[in-house]
Amino acid sequence: MKPIVVKIGGSLMESGDALRNVARALAPLWSGGLPLVLVHGGGRDINRNLQWLGEEPQFKDGIRVTSEDALLIVEMTLSGTVNKRLVSLLQHEGARSCGISGVDGSTLICRPLDPELGRVGTVSQVRPALVEALLKDRFLPVMSPVSADTTGAHYNVNADDAASALAIALKAERLVYVSDVPGVMDAQKHIVPRLNREAANALIQSGVIAGGMIPKVRSCLSAVEAGVGEVHICGFATAEGLEAQISGSVNSGTIVGV
Repeated sequence: MKPIVVKIGGSLMESGDALRNVARALAPLWSGGLPLVLVHGGGRDINRNLQWLGEEPQFKDGIRVTSEDALLIVEMTLSGTVNKRLVSLLQHEGARSCGISGVDGSTLICRPLDPELGRVGTVSQVRPALVEALLKDRFLPVMSPVSADTTGAHYNVNADDAASALAIALKAERLVYVSDVPGVMDAQKHIVPRLNREAANALIQSGVIAGGMIPKVRSCLSAVEAGVGEVHICGFATAEGLEAQISGSVNSGTIVGV
């Protein structure tokens, strides 16, 4: 059975109740035998921790500018606090989980993305052996997107890109992005039910798709074009609704295709 990769981010990461409901949605699917991989962001946690150090968060085209000092905070936050919080919640709901990052098992190998972004990487190679081994042994892997290059230097990798790259390498049946928005919105604030590259580029150029939605949509398109079965962008309302969305019994939000 092909795995399903789920990426969570946005304001979901700020709400304890929302994260518990995410765990409640994933646990029964895992218990039913569905192979799941969870990839997470944690941007607002990072922002808060950076501000404690007196550093103001900066972004370029929706991607976090990451200095050497900021990278330490990013890694401590994502691979430490956020990752283990999710693992604990999933285990509390009965799903045997294991927290890893892109660094572990050299799962995500990256290279620098743009000198202006600092210590930000883009995935250049995926070695899914560790994730596959965890899935084979009936674990639910929970992945932080922090990754390393071929020299062992660590980088902040956009979680949407990490999820897309991993889904491609795993030949996933479905990639589901879950956040605080119900899907891609058009200029009239209506959900776009289906989106291809031509339509996506037009919405980006017009400014309708902006900020963090730009790398998310581009990651979706890359995944579809590389053979991932389905890619969805959806919001979160209830544990039951999310469970139905991930299992494919309900298709709300935006379905991204070629």
